[in-house]
Amino acid sequence: MADEELEAIRRQRMAELQAKHGVRTQQEETEMRNTILAQVLEQSARARLSNLALVKPEKAKAVENYLIQMARFGQLGGKISESGLIEILEKVSQQTEKKTTVTFNRRKVMDSDEEDDI
Repeated sequence: MADEELEAIRRQRMAELQAKHGVRTQQEETEMRNTILAQVLEQSARARLSNLALVKPEKAKAVENYLIQMARFGQLGGKISESGLIEILEKVSQQTEKKTTVTFNRRKVMDSDEEDDI
């Protein structure tokens, strides 16, 4: 019985450690992303991106990922201004734009004359 209790305590402690490590890794990733973005964006562009994140977090995340990827591959010539960020936002919007199509399925309606024949 003591072995079962000890094993349960070990499993619980291991789960706690794994959860704590996962949070720490997520915090480190967030700090790294913020550092990179601070290096590649001017203050006005960073403010615009923050405002976008409040309204459309998934679009802001896509732009952040795009900027970080460009920075890692050395494709940025310097800090991006607000107008440069707007251009990037337009590109991302065009790529992620959802096209909606509407189709109508028309049913043949039977005339009253046809009903009598049936």
